[in-house]
Amino acid sequence: MIDAHLHLWQTQNGRVNNLPVYSLGNGLSQFGDEVRQMLPPYMTDGVNSVERLLANMDFAQVAAAVVTQEYIDGNQDEYLKTVRQNHPERIRVCALYEEKPLGDIRWADGIKICAGRLQNPDLTKLDEVFVTAARNGQFVGLDLADGDTQTASLREMIQQYPELPMAIGHFGMVTTPGWQEQIRLARYPKVYVESGGITWLFNSEFYPYPSAVRAIVEAREICGMDKLMWGSDYPRTMTAITYRMSWDFVDNSPLLTDGEKQLFFHQNAQQFYHFESLPRMPYVHHMAE
Repeated sequence: MIDAHLHLWQTQNGRVNNLPVYSLGNGLSQFGDEVRQMLPPYMTDGVNSVERLLANMDFAQVAAAVVTQEYIDGNQDEYLKTVRQNHPERIRVCALYEEKPLGDIRWADGIKICAGRLQNPDLTKLDEVFVTAARNGQFVGLDLADGDTQTASLREMIQQYPELPMAIGHFGMVTTPGWQEQIRLARYPKVYVESGGITWLFNSEFYPYPSAVRAIVEAREICGMDKLMWGSDYPRTMTAITYRMSWDFVDNSPLLTDGEKQLFFHQNAQQFYHFESLPRMPYVHHMAE
């Protein structure tokens, strides 16, 4: 099991709609002009640490993970440098692009573009990001605006950098009209799609998210199962479900074969993010069994 989309932070210091985002304790955050349960309430200190993540990963049988970033958490580059150094076998990390020069980010495995939040949505204006990633042997992760708003400009960058690995997040914003246009970009050889946030997007339906599974099947028909990767969007989605529930609703579905599930949960991400020797994750019986 490889989780292709989650978040970590030492201190949350972000912004949403030009308003601050910061911890209030007990898992709560000031989120712009409202209070949100950002973390499970037992994370009382507001610290979303790699140590807590690894404990959750071990229990949920997740061998490796990819840490992406988001403006609402604030830039976590300094913390993620340490995370990557201390856990090179199990963790990959992204540096955050913030519409300013990137600096030296050779420590990172990839560069995250919060594309849907850019002041100028035209991705062809971000040549520096794509050049830097290509030069450093990194991937580019993108959370695009809804539907096909940015697919044309991203297609142009894919064509300019055909050997640059790119991962489209949030499963193409699957619950919004035109999401299939984002999935179609994964027909290009180096472009993949990860499902981080899919349980958030289908939250109104809730577990076991039958419409989310059907969306995965539809995406399979568009770009092939070998271009799709599982992501949890930990820890925010853990306010509604457990970490295991973020993947087992797919594993329990009869709509995908065992081979397709292996691609989705493991093989595609292992190839894309260059994981090598991963630990075997034994099942641990819990006290409710």
